[in-house]
Amino acid sequence: MAADRLLHLLRASPASAAPSSRSRGAFFQQPQGLRFPLLGAAAGMRRAAVAVACSAGGGEDEGMTYKGAGVDIDAGTELVRRIARMAPKIGGFGGLFPFGDHYLVAGTDGVGTKLKLAFETGIHDTIGIDLVAMSVNDIVTSGAKPLFFLDYYATSKLDVDLAEKVIKGIVDGCQQSDCVLLGGETAEMPDFYAEGEYDLSGFAVGAVKKDEVIDGKNIVEGDILIGLPSSGVHSNGFSLARRVLEKSGLSLNDQLPRNDGITTTVGEALMAPTVIYVNQVLEIIGKGGVKGLAHITGGGFTDNIPRVFPSGLGAKIFTATWEVPPVFRWIQEVGKIEDAEMRRTFNMGIGMVLVVSKEAADGILVVTHGPNHAYRIGEVIRGEGVHYV
Repeated sequence: MAADRLLHLLRASPASAAPSSRSRGAFFQQPQGLRFPLLGAAAGMRRAAVAVACSAGGGEDEGMTYKGAGVDIDAGTELVRRIARMAPKIGGFGGLFPFGDHYLVAGTDGVGTKLKLAFETGIHDTIGIDLVAMSVNDIVTSGAKPLFFLDYYATSKLDVDLAEKVIKGIVDGCQQSDCVLLGGETAEMPDFYAEGEYDLSGFAVGAVKKDEVIDGKNIVEGDILIGLPSSGVHSNGFSLARRVLEKSGLSLNDQLPRNDGITTTVGEALMAPTVIYVNQVLEIIGKGGVKGLAHITGGGFTDNIPRVFPSGLGAKIFTATWEVPPVFRWIQEVGKIEDAEMRRTFNMGIGMVLVVSKEAADGILVVTHGPNHAYRIGEVIRGEGVHYV
């Protein structure tokens, strides 16, 4: 059953309830007679990062940290561990659900405190691209083609013109990932959000044939790590980035110091929309040899790459093999941030990592030149964790 037929079946399913006055799109229930157990270890996903309210911490000469900026990755990891005791099938970048000879692959996410910068810069027409990217980039790590997307937009008082800009970005993101904006929810909740502010979340579903799913199980020592470049900070680490901006004394309209002669403002650099890797990744997968994929979001290289490895394997990263974008060098210098902290907070210029066989590596690198170029950034080693050289 092809992916488009799966979408047709979902659309043909009987509605479980009529949409509310604020609802956008239809609701579906599982067709009668279809009852599937959850799939094992990859049957769900959970981000190992939570935002907590705390002070920046540290003296003037101490380096900034993500935890000091209000986000405790270790606390998030502990929450995931506790959730796993209650729902042991949770894990992976996306949730897999059996559907005939396919798996449906689902993911959900938001854009974090990048929204704060959207409010300050007035840039609202690309934040929807970020929203779509965060979910579709997760589900494509299983080799799934995105089918449809739903959004949730919440605000205290609905500004129709502003909401239209945000939804336009979501539409653009869906077009970039070749999926359908199937529906969503607009929630108007008086006194809940600050004036002029809103919150966003999104949910994507894709499909992959069962015999084509990418799960990392056949990764072996000596396989090659290929990195696809990011457009900048993407949609993670903004709690720390905003603290660095405060410390720098720069405004969002000031020029960001750069070494390549190209000028940009701080706001433009930080608000650059997240790259949607779907079409590029699916094209590479189609050539064969891809064994695993890691979307580099919260947790950076350090936490995300090991998520796709079998037990007993780790990664060696050659840090000089790609150019780190100037925005990260600026963040690190102003915030006096240690290398290890940067690598566990930001993508550092690589937004997606592919684990491929030695035989396939050269061919993949050859076809990903130009604006969609790729880098050979490391290799799989015996051991645990990520090692930087």
